[in-house]
Amino acid sequence: MKAIVIYPFLKISASKQTDMRTPECRLQEAVTLCKAIDVAVCHSEIIALRKIDSATILTTGKLEELHESVLLHEADVLVVDSAVSPSQQRNLEKKLNIKVLDRIGLILEIFGQRAATKEGHLQVEHARLSYQKSRLVKAWSHLERQRGGGGFTGGPGETQKESDRRMIDDAIKRIEKKLESVVKTRDLHRKSRKKVPYPIIALAGYTNAGKSTLFNKLTDADVLEADMLFATLDPTLRTVKLPSNDKIILSDTVGFVSDLPTQLVKAFRATLEEVNQADIILHVRDIAHPETDIQKQDVLSVLSELGLDKNILIVEIFNKIDILLADDDGDAHLQRMVSYNELHNIPTLSCSALTGQGIDEIRLWIQNYLNKNKTYYHITFTSDDAESLAAFYRTTHIIQRDDRENGDVVLKVQMNAHHYGVLKKQYPQLEF
Repeated sequence: MKAIVIYPFLKISASKQTDMRTPECRLQEAVTLCKAIDVAVCHSEIIALRKIDSATILTTGKLEELHESVLLHEADVLVVDSAVSPSQQRNLEKKLNIKVLDRIGLILEIFGQRAATKEGHLQVEHARLSYQKSRLVKAWSHLERQRGGGGFTGGPGETQKESDRRMIDDAIKRIEKKLESVVKTRDLHRKSRKKVPYPIIALAGYTNAGKSTLFNKLTDADVLEADMLFATLDPTLRTVKLPSNDKIILSDTVGFVSDLPTQLVKAFRATLEEVNQADIILHVRDIAHPETDIQKQDVLSVLSELGLDKNILIVEIFNKIDILLADDDGDAHLQRMVSYNELHNIPTLSCSALTGQGIDEIRLWIQNYLNKNKTYYHITFTSDDAESLAAFYRTTHIIQRDDRENGDVVLKVQMNAHHYGVLKKQYPQLEF
């Protein structure tokens, strides 16, 4: 499939500008979104407008130019990287004789292809139906046709639009019931994880910031990683062993994006809430991206929308420093960014998830941070309880071992209060 991508923006004074992104970066992101679903972009352009045409967004002259491009490139779809009303979409399709997708529609297409689990498919379908329902108003002329009523005399019946809206409402309710079951299952899994004495570290970040690559480096896993937006959608959890032999649970979640459709934020709430259950959030940033600060604000905005617990520590991971440092001013720029975070008391680590630079430092930082709240405990194991002893070697940080003459073993163990409470319940026979 071939696509033409346009980014129409209104030329207004700088004082009234609300979107801090440059048109060039907005267009490039739209092109990358298309590539994420294997759509070949045959032409892309920025269209500056003095005003938005209520019928087609674009001027008559620009529509004629676009129609020529459609014929020249034999394009199959026009992607408009902005909000497009149902009537504008219909009018554009009539004028250009081509399928039209707006930004929300394009992101829904990507999510539909990327969802790998039953939960993911349900969430995408819920978002798609919510989006479709919002576009029934004044969308298509056929929706105003009426179906006749029953009986001898007939009657006005219900309009096609009302019928379609009712069918969509019914479908949404069915999906929501299924999602409720998914949410309950996820809650049970969370409660089970809380019984395991491992802290939970969640990765969050703008899509394509390198979360999945970092996840793979930290866990030695094989999660899909690619230079594309939304390479992964469904949350993935793995255990990671730290240098001290302690273990953590690392969670990789869906990436965020600017203007993420409200329907998707709502639909993926259960997935995204993984970050709200974490002890630490690693906010992975593409530090080499020209709009990394704006991407940061998008991520924080979505986290806020999810009702993020303000007590959860957020650590910024400056990823892709290999790209940044290749630039002449890269090192100085990195130091400025780090200094800014230090001034605002934002914990910061730098790495290149691709090359592995800085990965060991991340593991060590997590270990040292978690150890701050740990206490030393002495635990006695009888000579006939080798199973419990082996379990403590697997799950705790052993500081010292004392073998007694009677065969008992006393371990000096370092752990936090939560870890201690879990183990005390699991092994009531032990002397703590």
